[in-house]
Amino acid sequence: MHNTKTPAWTDRKILSEFMSVDELTELGTGDIAYIKPIKARDLKEMFPDVPPLHDNMTLYALLNADGTPILLADSREAAVANAFEADLLMASLH
Repeated sequence: MHNTKTPAWTDRKILSEFMSVDELTELGTGDIAYIKPIKARDLKEMFPDVPPLHDNMTLYALLNADGTPILLADSREAAVANAFEADLLMASLH
């Protein structure tokens, strides 16, 4: 059953009828980004070169539409400012 609150074009299964998996993966890459709060203990996967930090510290990762990390900031405002400077459109995650 399709969620009627979400436009049909956002349904990956429906989109896959019109686009390849590679095209879907690249959708928005380089133009759209999102911010994800992340605990310092979870950073090594995304940012392997990050120095040791207090495990419970919350940082903000600016990520490309495909999930590729762009930068790490100590505040949401700094991440938003960097996205703005890079002319990235911000997507909201719920």
